[in-house]
Amino acid sequence: MNAAIRVLPSAGLREMPRREVRIDARIDAKYAELTPQERRICDFLLEHLGDLAVFSAADISRETGVSKATVSRLFRKLDFADFREVKEHTRAMRRAGTPLAAPTRTGVPGLRPSLEAHVRAERENHDRLLTVLSGGALEEATALLAGARRILVVGLRNSYPVALHLHQQLIQARDEVRLAPQPGQAVGEELAGLTDEDAVVLIGFRRRPTTFPALADAIAQSPARCLLVGDGTARPYAAAADCWLECPIDSDGAFDSYSTATALVSLLANGVLNRRGADGVRRISRITAAYDLLGELEDS
Repeated sequence: MNAAIRVLPSAGLREMPRREVRIDARIDAKYAELTPQERRICDFLLEHLGDLAVFSAADISRETGVSKATVSRLFRKLDFADFREVKEHTRAMRRAGTPLAAPTRTGVPGLRPSLEAHVRAERENHDRLLTVLSGGALEEATALLAGARRILVVGLRNSYPVALHLHQQLIQARDEVRLAPQPGQAVGEELAGLTDEDAVVLIGFRRRPTTFPALADAIAQSPARCLLVGDGTARPYAAAADCWLECPIDSDGAFDSYSTATALVSLLANGVLNRRGADGVRRISRITAAYDLLGELEDS
């Protein structure tokens, strides 16, 4: 990675836009001063944040038994211009990964979550991941991980389980793979000894901690090469990485789905094993012998 690219994070990534106050926080702040009718609307909104996009102001009026004029007046009290702005606000919350309840509006066909809708969303995610990988990105990533002297896998908050799984898979295919942060430890200790022969896998799915830009900056300024894995919201950090794999995690429900991330871990680990050839096979044999010696795995 050249020096011009390395200054990108410190030049712009730390200057994040001011966060907009969420609708639930606005309701909490003003709830005490609202009329009983307005509170009824607010209660309804909080119960249906995940499917407000399919409502109209008239629907809310009918469902709550409150006049449309009162509904409109409430939106202005919450500092929204109109219900259209409320809809876009909740869509933005969902895009940012805020868990919003899945659509459950009664009396409207097709809105209740179903297994079919879940499978359809999962299939779309996997199709999008396949498109990302089909252009040679997977080969580039596995070559980076197979050829590095050491690998450091880093994941914070909801990205940590993905990092943990990747670490667990990679250490079976090759040696010198570390995971950060370790319990009770910061990441800085792990970054200090990196060289240009090393690789860092930085995993950053949405709802990242506020420390993530500084972490991405520090990795970009280190001598090591970087593989960045995350959903589309991590794209601003991609310019400072040597390899970028976008992994969609959208779901039909309130919480993000990480099935594509798990699939990507499998593809990366298998790709590294294949590239390591006889060295990888010998390592698996030694690990299996150790399992047998210690009696760590049950007989299948």
